[in-house]
Amino acid sequence: MFYYLFNYLQSSFGHFAGAGLWQYISFRAIMAGVIALLTSMWFGKYFIRLLRRKHISETQRDAKTDPFNTKKVGVPTMGGIVIIVAILTGALLMGKLGNVYMLLMLITTLLLGALGFADDYIKTFRKNKDGLNGWIKIAGQVALGLLVGLTLRYAPAAVMNETVEVRYVVGSTADAGDDNTYVAEQIVKSPDVKSTRTTIPFVKNHNANYADLFSWLGEPYMYRAGWILFVMMIIFVVAAVSNGANLNDGMDGMCAGNSAIIGIALIVLAYVSGSTVWADYFDVMYIPGSEELVVYLGAFVGALIGFLWYNTYPAQIFMGDTGSLTIGGIVAVCACIIHKELLIPILCGVWLVESLSVIVQTQVFKFTKRKGHPVRTWKRTPVHDHFRTSLEQVDPMSTVFFKGKQELHHENKITVRFWLVTIILAAFTILTLKIR
Repeated sequence: MFYYLFNYLQSSFGHFAGAGLWQYISFRAIMAGVIALLTSMWFGKYFIRLLRRKHISETQRDAKTDPFNTKKVGVPTMGGIVIIVAILTGALLMGKLGNVYMLLMLITTLLLGALGFADDYIKTFRKNKDGLNGWIKIAGQVALGLLVGLTLRYAPAAVMNETVEVRYVVGSTADAGDDNTYVAEQIVKSPDVKSTRTTIPFVKNHNANYADLFSWLGEPYMYRAGWILFVMMIIFVVAAVSNGANLNDGMDGMCAGNSAIIGIALIVLAYVSGSTVWADYFDVMYIPGSEELVVYLGAFVGALIGFLWYNTYPAQIFMGDTGSLTIGGIVAVCACIIHKELLIPILCGVWLVESLSVIVQTQVFKFTKRKGHPVRTWKRTPVHDHFRTSLEQVDPMSTVFFKGKQELHHENKITVRFWLVTIILAAFTILTLKIR
């Protein structure tokens, strides 16, 4: 909004002090982050008061099935609304609203926010701990993935340059008989194309094309099949990452802190993808317009940091599915837009392990129970609960495979250590741009 306002003032009144700042992505991204952070802190304060007055909080939990969170009954939930409001405030005020990628991110925020809100509403107001039907959640995530994939396929502005090179040309001019040399920057790009190329880590050529998997079909069918696979990949990534973030939301500050770190890494990746200079330096695909994601992600990180003011131990509010489903979807869609979805297992490694721990635990327990002696892979899942669970809290009729040390950790220590792991993974993800 401010971008268009200052452009109007500049064009209407000639030189307008400060108008030039709004052309810089870095300035608008920082401003979006600051606005979102302050909005999250200010709105969060009043939102918590409102929820307490309305008695909108965590419902009673069973001490046997959920022993850690019985003390958190009464803490307001649905705090994801604070995060969403802060993100939208920063992005709408600082972003280019006509940018196709900005529009996709705003739609992602609203769609998954509504899906998570419906789940929290059923749990909180209707006292149904199961929440929204799982198939409805999956349907919403599939719909979003399909929307993103089809937009990247058919929107005229959603293109990429598979190669870009910045050359510096030395020239000279004659002025009053004197030769003046100068250096001019020349940008050479491949044609704008719709492409199913994606970045893969640790490979010399750095890119792979989904269409190449169907080369045996010949043209043009290989490209059509490549796009179908690419859209299916987007749907899978959106569903997987969204649910992974949801599972990670089990301790005070855990999901918000990890997500902020992941958001900072995505800012770097989006900035590289949207800059001809850095795309040339790192030899990655140049995606015109994707630099606007930096502004959105600035608001995303700011909103999460502001939310941590109230969400760190002891939490004054929980984000609920309204926040966790939205956060995971935002991360997934951003990665897919800049064609870095194959870096997600590294960048979101903590979420991946959380998801796998639940899947493995469930399948192993079901299989061994049928054999007559149930085995649990970990004491509890998601895996972060394993580190604060004693063997006495596990069903004595089952065997725990990974018992670990008997020392139990406070959830604050577990949360900070998970943050540190995510920092390492985020740094490693960025390093993959040079490690080949």
